[in-house]
Amino acid sequence: MLRFSANLSMLYPELTFLDRFDAAARDGFTGVEYLGPYSETPEAITERLQKNNLTQALFNLPSGDWAGGERGIGALPGREADFRRGVTEAIRYATVLGCTQVNCLAGIPKGATPEAAEATLVANLSYAAPRLAHAGIRLLLEPINPFDIPGFFVNSSTLALRIFDRVNNDNLFLQYDFYHMQRVQGELIATFKALMPRIAHVQVADNPGRNEPGTGEINYPFIFAELERLGYDGWVGAEYKPSSSTSGGLGWLKSYRGAAA
Repeated sequence: MLRFSANLSMLYPELTFLDRFDAAARDGFTGVEYLGPYSETPEAITERLQKNNLTQALFNLPSGDWAGGERGIGALPGREADFRRGVTEAIRYATVLGCTQVNCLAGIPKGATPEAAEATLVANLSYAAPRLAHAGIRLLLEPINPFDIPGFFVNSSTLALRIFDRVNNDNLFLQYDFYHMQRVQGELIATFKALMPRIAHVQVADNPGRNEPGTGEINYPFIFAELERLGYDGWVGAEYKPSSSTSGGLGWLKSYRGAAA
């Protein structure tokens, strides 16, 4: 069966961050992920993980001034020192939390040429990948559609793979979000199959609206069946905006488990 993790940056918005761990476990998730753990101590998060028998599936490298509009700093020229400090901080948290993969958000490189942004991202990933590998942590890169985040630098799997080729390190993987890929590429399963050797983590939301599976056009029962048939053994992250309450909108997960049983 597939393993599902709850993205606590989007699910259970009515609860405090730490209380979301309890809610995710009650609803049957076995893993959690989120934008970043850095506002809490690793000890406080570990306590909630252990209390609820949850696995820390994923979090991002420090992503800059999120409240100020930054969406990652990986491709931002001039922020290399911040990025390197973020790698050290992510390793510290991941080691305590038992997290074996972190994601890099490329960000919105305002004022930089595409060539400069790509060179910066390649250099930053080249720095991070071996250091994370030494700590037993996989480094992921996520393409994000330009409609939700205009100007986001890595907005297709094609660009991500070009960057992978330039970095040329075995510890660099793709985070494949079916929602983002539907908005920019389509052909979801064909694309997934072609990219599968490079994919370490997938995420789900429906389109349009980025709500829970079953509210839009993406055929998630088919996708889940195909992931199982293809032998995908990574996490499936529930990263969506609940259309009502999180717990009340989990029919898609219950249906999957009923079908899988």
